[in-house]
Amino acid sequence: MVKVLLILLMFFLPFRANDETGLDSLLEETPFQKGEQLYFRAMYHSRITGNVTAGDASLVIQPETVMVDGMPSMKITGRANTRGMFNLFFKVENEYVSHFSSDVMAPVWFHKTVREGRHTRNADVRFHWDDGKIITKDTVIDASSPVQDLISAYYYARHFDMQSAEPGDSYEVQFFHRDTVYVSRILFEGREQVTTSLGTFNTLRFKPEMLRGQVFSQPYPMTLWISDDKNKIPIRAESGLIVGRARLDLTGFRGLNNEITSFVP
Repeated sequence: MVKVLLILLMFFLPFRANDETGLDSLLEETPFQKGEQLYFRAMYHSRITGNVTAGDASLVIQPETVMVDGMPSMKITGRANTRGMFNLFFKVENEYVSHFSSDVMAPVWFHKTVREGRHTRNADVRFHWDDGKIITKDTVIDASSPVQDLISAYYYARHFDMQSAEPGDSYEVQFFHRDTVYVSRILFEGREQVTTSLGTFNTLRFKPEMLRGQVFSQPYPMTLWISDDKNKIPIRAESGLIVGRARLDLTGFRGLNNEITSFVP
């Protein structure tokens, strides 16, 4: 469940424009701004436990511009932590920080601190797009075009123009994780109204392809709902597990750059 909490947060609509769509398909207006804050609650459900609060997560853009290697960037911090009885079994306190440059529409610096149970892992990644290099402590990878990290992917995707999207359309995602560049696919399923504790929203529904493993038994196990407006904020993510189901819902927001026209009174 802990792994799912992190995956649900970090893979909200992380697709990029492929060679066929190109940057011309990105919106000209800005879907977010410095100071934006998004907050989420993770729930777990099974026949044995019923509905249980599993943890909290957040995505926050720092109000000030941060300079990285002489390049202005937005500092975006993603946090995820367990709550209640989940702390007794496997406590999680994770932080992911992406310095996203709107000049190149890609990250220039990414670092994370992962605390899971008794284990702590750190990672630091520098993206040198002028040289086409991704540099970590252990390796240097050639990158012919900018790729995203686990946080910046979502903010890049919010620029994408979905007005002409049709059910069945698919998009590729290219992102860097654990010294490897991954490519996955995201399917657009259509538009749907979703009701949460905040109310009812018109949303865009997606299914991202995930690697099969001990948590997920199917290649498209997760469904994502994104607000169908200029903000494109995550409303809900849900996934079936080998045992039970996991859900992540938006519970609060501040500092949005646009009016939430997707809200249904």
